[in-house]
Amino acid sequence: MVSGEQTPTQYIQHHLQNWTVGEGFWAVNVDTIFWSVLLGVLFLWSFRRVAKKSSAGVPGKWQCFVEMVVEFVDNSVKESFHGKDKLIAPLALTIFVWIFLMNLMDLVPVDWLPTAAMYTGYWLGFVNDPHDVYFKVVPTTDLNTTFALSLSVFALIIIYSIKYKGIKGFAKEMTFTPFNHWALVPVNFVLESITLLAKPASLALRLFGNLYAGELIFILIAMIGLFQLPAHFAWAVFHILVIVLQAFIFMMLTIVYLSMASSEH
Repeated sequence: MVSGEQTPTQYIQHHLQNWTVGEGFWAVNVDTIFWSVLLGVLFLWSFRRVAKKSSAGVPGKWQCFVEMVVEFVDNSVKESFHGKDKLIAPLALTIFVWIFLMNLMDLVPVDWLPTAAMYTGYWLGFVNDPHDVYFKVVPTTDLNTTFALSLSVFALIIIYSIKYKGIKGFAKEMTFTPFNHWALVPVNFVLESITLLAKPASLALRLFGNLYAGELIFILIAMIGLFQLPAHFAWAVFHILVIVLQAFIFMMLTIVYLSMASSEH
C-alpha cells in the first residue's frame, strides 16, 4: 500500500528506480545484476541436478517438467535452425529459461521484496529513511538487461556470419544485397546495416516494453488498497501468458537470426 509519506507519483517513481551504485556511464544497477545472477544460478543448478539424477525409471514431476522444456526447445531448434551446430540448442534453452525466470519475478506482489529491502537497509543503518532504499526485482524491466542480452545475440550473428561465409562472403552480403550491382554498393551497405542493427534493437525493446508495461500496471494495482489482491491475481493470470510468450519470442528470433547468419547462400 502507498505510504502516507509518499504521493502516488513518488510511489510509482520509487518502484521504478533501480538500486544504483556510481554515476553516469559507470553506474551499476546492483539489483538487476543480483537477480539476474541469482536466477541464472538457480536455472543451472536445478537443471544440472535433474541431469545428474535422471533415470530410465518413472521420473519425478520436476524431471518430467525439465524434460518437457528441453524437448520443446530442441524441437524448436530443429524446425528453425537449418544447419548443424552444437551451441544453438543449449543457447536457446538458456535464453528461454533464463528470460522466463526473470520475467516470472513480475508476478511477485510489487511491495513485498522492495519493502523487505527498505526496512532491512534501515535497520542495518545503511540509510536514515527507508524510502531511500531502491530495489527492483524484475531484471527485464531494466533496459540494460534486455540490451545486454540482445547485444550478445548480435555478436553471435556477426561471428556466425563470418564463420560460415567468411569475411569476404559477409562483406559481399553487406554490399551486394539486395541490389547486385557495384554502383549500388553504398545503398546496399546502408540498407543491410540498418537491417542488421535493427535485430538487437527490436529484441531488446520488445522484451523491455512488454515487461515494463506489465510492471507498471502491477504498481498501479498496488495503489488501489483493499482490492489490490483480487486485481493483482486477475492481471497475473493474463500476464503469465506475456511472460512465457516474450521468452519464447526472444528465443525463436535468436534461432532464426543465427540460422540466417549461418546460411551460406
